[in-house]
Amino acid sequence: MSRIQVIDSHTEGEPTRVVMNGAPDLGPGSAADRLAVLRERHDGFRSAVVNEPRGYDALVGAILLEPVSADAVAQVLFFNNVGYLQMCVHGTIGVGATLLHAGRIAAGVHRVETPAGDVSLDVSDDGRVAVHNVPSRRTAKDVLVRTRSHGAVVGDVAWGGNWFFLVSDHGQELSLTNKDALTDYAWDVRASLCDAGITGDDGGEIDHVELFGPPTREDADSKNFVLCPGREYDRSPCGTGTSAKMACLFADGLLTEGRVWRQESILGTVFEGTVRDVGDGVIVPTVSGRAWVTAESTLVLGDDDPFREGIR
Repeated sequence: MSRIQVIDSHTEGEPTRVVMNGAPDLGPGSAADRLAVLRERHDGFRSAVVNEPRGYDALVGAILLEPVSADAVAQVLFFNNVGYLQMCVHGTIGVGATLLHAGRIAAGVHRVETPAGDVSLDVSDDGRVAVHNVPSRRTAKDVLVRTRSHGAVVGDVAWGGNWFFLVSDHGQELSLTNKDALTDYAWDVRASLCDAGITGDDGGEIDHVELFGPPTREDADSKNFVLCPGREYDRSPCGTGTSAKMACLFADGLLTEGRVWRQESILGTVFEGTVRDVGDGVIVPTVSGRAWVTAESTLVLGDDDPFREGIR
């Protein structure tokens, strides 16, 4: 029987489960190196933590590991119901709030290692966390993809820690009651991008689709619906997606340094974002939001449990 100690939280509605103890030995190395070991040798652990019967499709997992750098507080690997994430801003906000809750850090600025690169967290006593994310950029504008079921769709390709296809002209109603139709639409776009061989500029799969529209809240600039790789929608405004959006706005001259961008989620929650210009069309985005701890628990994996490694 194996036991895994976890702390659950949600960031503006999107859940995160942080593995505090009980992760497999992934050996030494960078976050990217250890992620490769997790993927190749311990995928059952990922599934056991986030999939049914212990988890659910919307849950994002995070493993805390000892960092390589002496000035970092942790190395973090992110995963979901179907695979692995290079970066997860909502999850990083959840990690910051979880470390604060567990007494492992105090309020202040802390460095964290991720597979996409090092990021820093500015953690407040109330659980609000600002993430200084990895450099982000738009790599293609007004890309046309002929979808299987929804005709021609035009969007931008951008990197915000994951690859995104961002669509503003979609004709869909951005409301929670319409989430099934939005999911079908966005999944069709993602599949059609694969059909057409449209990728990120490093050949990476575009596994997130982000739809935009006018905000519902008076204090927001935009509303979005983000479909994640496991065919679940992001309950939060999506931090890597907000980073990708701000990269597009910056490239079009619509967002400048110092201006706050307020991105509303499909639930009506908000992330605040700003950008720092580092040249050549690349920005360093900062995204902030609040996370709330929801549970402290121990997952039990019985040796004779037919779903020891989850239902997948």
